[in-house]
Order: sequence, then structure tokens, then C-alpha cells
Amino acid sequence: MKTCMYILILSVFFISQQGFGQGNDAREKIEAARIALISERMGLTPEQAEKFWPVYNEYDQRRRELSRELQGARNEVDMNNITEEQSQQLMNLSLNVKERQLQLEKQYARRLTNIISSQQLLSLKKAEDDFRKMILRRLEERKEQQLRREQMRDRREDIIRNRSNN
Repeated sequence: MKTCMYILILSVFFISQQGFGQGNDAREKIEAARIALISERMGLTPEQAEKFWPVYNEYDQRRRELSRELQGARNEVDMNNITEEQSQQLMNLSLNVKERQLQLEKQYARRLTNIISSQQLLSLKKAEDDFRKMILRRLEERKEQQLRREQMRDRREDIIRNRSNN
């Protein structure tokens, strides 16, 4: 258990040092941190982890496909000039996708409770939410750091410009 926590801490530290915008390498590091956090929070045994992750990854992939389907439909519509018919179609699709997401969640909850306890399944939801919040918080911190760097650069340029003019 401590090993998973150390992996998580090191992964988060490494991610924060390397940044998010460096392609597949950064994605792999984020995924490793996500796996470590979820495994640690759920208290997965090695045997459970071996069975859990293939099923969970399959579920996660199908869940992402549903989200992409809805996002793709939203991207095809100009929300500033949407017709009533388009609005109705988009609303119907949204409700349909939500129903399919619920069915998918039920299906995989049944499959996963054959591998892990219902308490661990509830811990999974909390861990996913916590990880998402952590990543969003880290992204916001990086954005703020970047803004501060740009402001400092602008100040330095102003100082240099003012010195040159005097």
C-alpha cells in the first residue's frame, strides 16, 4: 500500500515538473498516476488489480466513446445559430447517450462487483473524482504560473524599453 502511495506522489511530482503539454509521454505519466491513485484508494490486492484493470479499461473506453459521440454532435452545431429542430435533435441525443451511459455503468458495476467489493466500487467513483479535481487544479496552477511568467517578461521588457528611451 505504501508503495502505491509513493508511486502516486512521485508521479504527481514528476508530472508537475515536466508539464502536461508534452504529448504522449505526459499522457502516459498522467495515466500512471491515475492508476496508482485509484489502486491505492480502492485498496486493490494484486489479484484484484490483475482482474480489475482490464475490465475497468474496457468500461472507461466505452464511456469515452459515448462522450465523444455527444461532443461530436455538439461540435457540428453552431450553438449561436441553432434551429429548434437541431436543438430538439441534440437534446434527444443527449438524453439517449445519458441512458446508454447509465446502462453501461450498471453493466460494468455488475461485472466489477464480481472482482471487487461494493465498497471498493464506491471508492472507485471517489478516486476518479479526486483525480480529476487534482489534475484540473494542477492545470490551473500551471496556467497561473505561465501568466505570472508572461507578466514578469512584459515588465522586464518595459523596463528595458524605458531605459533605452532615457
